[in-house]
Amino acid sequence: MEEYYPLLQKCALFRNIKEGDLSHLLECLAASTKNYRSDEYVFFAGNTVNYVGILLTGSAEIIKENPAGSRHIMAFLSPGQIFAEGIVCTTKRISPVTIRVKENSKLLFIPYEHIVKSCKNACGFHVQIIQNMMMILGEKNFSLNNKIELLTLKGMREKIAAFLLNEYTERNTLTFHIVPNRNELAEFLNVSRTSMCRELARMKDDEILDYYQNSFKILSLDKLKECLM
Repeated sequence: MEEYYPLLQKCALFRNIKEGDLSHLLECLAASTKNYRSDEYVFFAGNTVNYVGILLTGSAEIIKENPAGSRHIMAFLSPGQIFAEGIVCTTKRISPVTIRVKENSKLLFIPYEHIVKSCKNACGFHVQIIQNMMMILGEKNFSLNNKIELLTLKGMREKIAAFLLNEYTERNTLTFHIVPNRNELAEFLNVSRTSMCRELARMKDDEILDYYQNSFKILSLDKLKECLM
């Protein structure tokens, strides 16, 4: 696990935990790893989940399906990101979403009970881990509010602008690479891929942004913000 320590230090669950303490902490938390092949599922909606997961390598997506079977991508996961933290904090711990890896990936799993309860050695790390867990849940709530706001937007350009502005805010740079491809981005925005690509081309012609595959550059931040006015 040593090769993943720098990555884990960037994970919100291990905020303010020193790299030298990670080995003892992971052992205390009864952490384990598992490899997944491309397009393999970690768990499905309806499954009982008793652990928190962290993506170590690869990429994954969080999927929500309606009763008719239509799927909607709720979020994308990249190395260092945590998932299932909201599920394990519920009474029944039944997942409302499905997790699927998009490529060969390695995941770290930590039993929820080992996070919220101190070990027999009364390690001081647990206090920090619990505080971090509370902060993660608060940040997750904020993220879900952003997602709800995005889905309530009606115009195609509004949805695209809101998504790109969120990416800009998180990364603090006008040039960035996004995780989803065009099909996945359309599912995430809950729009037609063809219509979305057409609108992206128009925004490029209007010199609002430029792009190549999954790389985007915001040419005019003011014009992009005007799309939401």
